[in-house]
Amino acid sequence: MTVLLDIDQLRTFITIAETGSFTKASEVVHKTQSAVSMQMKRLEERVGKPIFARDGRASRLTDEGERLLDYARRIVKLNMEAMASLASAELSGRVRLGVPDDYADRYLPEIMARFSATHPNVELTVVCDPSTDLIDRIDTGDLDLAIVTDCETMHREPEIIRREQLLWVGSMRHSLHLEDVVPLALGRQSCNWRQEAIAMLQALGRPFRILYTSSNSTAVSAAVLAGLAISVLPESGLRPGMRVLGSSEGFPTLPPCRIGLLRNRHEASLLADALATHIVQGLDNISETSMAAE
Repeated sequence: MTVLLDIDQLRTFITIAETGSFTKASEVVHKTQSAVSMQMKRLEERVGKPIFARDGRASRLTDEGERLLDYARRIVKLNMEAMASLASAELSGRVRLGVPDDYADRYLPEIMARFSATHPNVELTVVCDPSTDLIDRIDTGDLDLAIVTDCETMHREPEIIRREQLLWVGSMRHSLHLEDVVPLALGRQSCNWRQEAIAMLQALGRPFRILYTSSNSTAVSAAVLAGLAISVLPESGLRPGMRVLGSSEGFPTLPPCRIGLLRNRHEASLLADALATHIVQGLDNISETSMAAE
């Protein structure tokens, strides 16, 4: 006899794995703790193996539970994609997207155009904030989706949807890289790119000074284009009038930047899943060649 897995039980199972406890998961899925426990008892009965092992107050997955988690995520995602595909023409309502302004003008036009064409009855609300703020807003349920960077600092792993090289950039009309003390325009102190840039210059023993600090990429780019400072930007952040600075100018190679997609785990949404599909497809269509051409 074939045993079928229950989608709702799998969603609860995923939430327990992500939050680390039945209590926290019950708050996320809006069920009582006893209901969550009963769901997991039924799920263990379906798979015929224990999927949780008690570790103090936390709930640790067994080896079988770890294997099931991978399948559960794929099953739930595929289920949502199927429902979104069948219902796309009828979907209406509002979906909230957060994106750092570093990427808003580069990524959003194509994503918004594609999404609006396939979902004309959906209102898209866009919030531009630094990644750290967007992560907080996702955790509190203020956003449905968020495109974020600096993924290695997050307390939960996002879906990695793009990788870009970080670059040292200056103005093509100026030669600030020749100055004894390098003037820098960087993000605020919590910015990983800022910390990485400072650490690398310090390791080289190269003197620098922070001339401009802003969480707004437009302001940072303006300082670079005006010939006032050197900064660190991803490939997609390059603008006409900028030059890339490398080892020949005395700047070390920076690590790549991972761009991730975070979803609101407090409330599943067909609209959010439909938008997420457009985001992934849109970023896949932005090639390094097209960015270099700009």
